Amino acid sequence: MKTFDKTLTRFLIASLIYFYLPIPAAHAELVPTYRLTAANQSESARQKLERYLRREDMRAGLERNGVDPAAAKARVDALADEDVAAIAGKIDSLPAGGEIIGALVFIFVLLLVTDILGFTKIYSFTRSVKK
Repeated sequence: MKTFDKTLTRFLIASLIYFYLPIPAAHAELVPTYRLTAANQSESARQKLERYLRREDMRAGLERNGVDPAAAKARVDALADEDVAAIAGKIDSLPAGGEIIGALVFIFVLLLVTDILGFTKIYSFTRSVKK
């Protein structure tokens, strides 16, 4: 029993000393939002460029102009974050092929349907459902 008491006493002394040691306080600070969004946007812009480079029509266009797709990917990987964001922004601002044609077809069909339903009278070749 005496050894058990000694062991228990030593354990209690060691645990008390351990808990009374100065423990540094946790230090937290606020992270500005622009830091997080800039890193996230930079990564998404890089991913967007890599997606464009993986497309078959893009690869065919690069090869037609004499650019190796692997070399183009290496160049994109070597770009700074600001350059990647600028290029991705330019790609987003370019008009997509057929965008204006799709809009015109949509407007034509919309006006045709409203003309048939009798809300408008734009086309002479339609007969209104309303009398």
